[in-house]
Amino acid sequence: METELKSLEEKVFLLLRLYQDTCIENKKLREELADSHAQCKKLNEKIHVAVDRLETLLLNIPDNEQ
Repeated sequence: METELKSLEEKVFLLLRLYQDTCIENKKLREELADSHAQCKKLNEKIHVAVDRLETLLLNIPDNEQ
């Protein structure tokens, strides 16, 4: 009986440690995901600025009609 209780106690502590490790990892992953979303948003904004500049440049190219 004592051995079984000791084994159960060890398993419970292992489960708690794994749960805590998983919580820490999930928090880290959520932060990384938020950073990735922010970086993606910035890159999309840069793309839109570049597209606008290219459109402006294309509109200002003179026609070489003869």
